[in-house]
Amino acid sequence: MKKGSLNLELTIPSDENSVSEFISTPTGTFRAGDLIVDKNGIRIISQNEDEPPSLIKLSDNQLILADIDIIKVIGKGNGGVVQLVQHKWTGQFFALKVIQLNIQEQNRKHIAQELKINQSAQCPYVVVCYQSFYDNGVISIVLEYMDGGSLADFLNKVKTIPESYLSAICKQVLMGLLYLHHDKHIIHRDLKPSNLLINHTGAVKITDFGVSAILESTSGQANTLVGTYNYMSPERISGAKHGSRSDIWSLGLVLLECATGKFPYSPPEEEGWVNCYELMEAIVGQPPPRAPSDQFSPEFCSFISACVQKDPKHRQSAHKLMEHPFISMYEDSNVDLAAYFTNAGSPLATF
Repeated sequence: MKKGSLNLELTIPSDENSVSEFISTPTGTFRAGDLIVDKNGIRIISQNEDEPPSLIKLSDNQLILADIDIIKVIGKGNGGVVQLVQHKWTGQFFALKVIQLNIQEQNRKHIAQELKINQSAQCPYVVVCYQSFYDNGVISIVLEYMDGGSLADFLNKVKTIPESYLSAICKQVLMGLLYLHHDKHIIHRDLKPSNLLINHTGAVKITDFGVSAILESTSGQANTLVGTYNYMSPERISGAKHGSRSDIWSLGLVLLECATGKFPYSPPEEEGWVNCYELMEAIVGQPPPRAPSDQFSPEFCSFISACVQKDPKHRQSAHKLMEHPFISMYEDSNVDLAAYFTNAGSPLATF
C-alpha cells in the first residue's frame, strides 16, 4: 500500500483541452491545472513537448473508498474533518481527511495544491498520503494514521515538554523542513502544534499542506497572506514577500510554547486578545520573544533566538539549525520519545 509500490499506466485523456482549466462537478471530476481527481483516485497530466499530453493513472489495485470502514472523527483541519478509518481486508488503520468543496475558489486552489504536494512528498518526516478521491462534491484524502494525535493534543495533556525531548522533536521537524525547503522548494506556511503529528514509535511528522506555497520563482518568495496568524512571521503579517525562513519563525514559536506551556505573545488583558489584529500588531511591533535564561539552557535560548529574528535575513535556515548545539546536546542522554509519548497516554491512541 505504500507509494513506492504503485504501478503506473499511461492513457490518453478524453478531453485534452479541459485539463488546463479549473473545474469541479458535484459527482464527476475535480480538475485544476494538470491535476485530475475522481472517485477512482488522483491522476496527473504529463506534458511532453514532443508528444500529446498523457494521463498518469494509478492502477486498479490501489485503495478504494468502498473498502474503508469509518471508525470515528479524530480531528478537524483546514476546511475538513479527519476520521480514523480501517481497511476492510488488511485491517490497516488510516486517517481520512474529508473536505467539502462548497468553499471559495481560492481555497479550492489550495486544496489542489495540497493534493499535488501530498502525492509527490516522500519523506520519513512528512505524513504519508496513500490516495485521494473526489466524489459527490467531497475530496477524500487517505493519510498515514499517527496514533499519538498532534503535538497540540499532547501539549494539552503534559502542559510543558522538557528540553531533552524538545531537542529530539525539533530534530525531526527540522529534517522535514529540510526536505520541504531544499528538496521540494515548498514553504509550509502553517507550521503549528496541531500540524505536527506523533505516534507510539516516537516519530514526529509534518502534515497539512492546504496553504503551502510551491516556490516556482528563482527568488523563492511568495506574497500571499494565508495560514494561522498566531504563528505567522512578521514579514508575512506585514504583507511582504516571504521565503522558507517564515517557517523557521513558526518553529521557534512552537518550541517556545512547548517549553513554557503558553503561547509566546501574552495578551495585554487577562481575557485574552480582543481580536487577531491586536496580536498581529504585537508580532510586528514588539521585540521578538525570548526563552527565559533562568529557566532554560543557553543552547535552547540561543536556538530560539536563531529562529525568531524579526528580520528573516538574520534567521538561520533549517540546514544551518541542524548544526546548532541544541540539536545534539542530548544525544548521549538516551532520550526515548516512544516511551515519553506512550506513557503520556494520548487520548487519540485508543479506540
